[in-house]
Amino acid sequence: MDFQQLIMLIPSMEQVQLYQTSQQLKLQAGQYALVIVRKGHVTVKTDGADAVICSQGYACHPQQSSYSIEVPKTREAEYGIIVYRMIPEDKEWTLAGPLSTFSEVKIHYMLDEMLRITVPDLPAAEEEPDVTLRFRLRLMLERILYIYLYESGMKKEDKSAEQALEDTISYMNEHYMLMLTLPMLAKRAGISEGHFTVLFKKYTGETMTVYMRRLRIEKAKQLFQQTDLTAKEIAQKSGFTDYFYFSRMFKKEVGCSPMAFKKGLAEI
Repeated sequence: MDFQQLIMLIPSMEQVQLYQTSQQLKLQAGQYALVIVRKGHVTVKTDGADAVICSQGYACHPQQSSYSIEVPKTREAEYGIIVYRMIPEDKEWTLAGPLSTFSEVKIHYMLDEMLRITVPDLPAAEEEPDVTLRFRLRLMLERILYIYLYESGMKKEDKSAEQALEDTISYMNEHYMLMLTLPMLAKRAGISEGHFTVLFKKYTGETMTVYMRRLRIEKAKQLFQQTDLTAKEIAQKSGFTDYFYFSRMFKKEVGCSPMAFKKGLAEI
């Protein structure tokens, strides 16, 4: 699904309604639907497919005409269903499945506004011409579709980047003794250096430099415990090219010098 389809189509809303209980949704030919979860979560089921737990949004497609939207028995949930068509109907519209967003407040506001202006018994003084209402509804629906398309794509990219980051951290844990630099690791992950730095801190809680230093010190401690190598040899095997820097960082992390740590192991 991409924006090329949305550019060529005009959404036309047919129905919007709010629910707090489980519902069966049956779409006619040419009908689509958006499930927008306002509170809690629901489970969306279709024939021949795995159930999907939905806490934000779900796009229903007429190719799978029957949907079961289930509210958990022990929890409250509230969700809106927008039924719509795409004009012209002979153009392809493939939006389907779970949707993600960072802008739930915006979407919920537009859903509330849709519900308000489609109430059939508005006082006469508040009524607007039918054409104006339909145009407002179309603009809001188009905006909701845009947000879901754009931000679902952003979340998929972040998920892909996080997987690449996980692979890179595994690489660091296996190759800590090598000269590892930010440009090299970011390139390996296929992420810009700035984005890599932000994701690394978000994922590990530390900067790459601090994480690498802690990792190497832990490996050095293991070498002290498992071998009879000298402190300088262990420094090199742990990825430290400068012994004095190694000694200073070791004391900072462990609380004693490498030699004192080694001596303490011999006394155990």
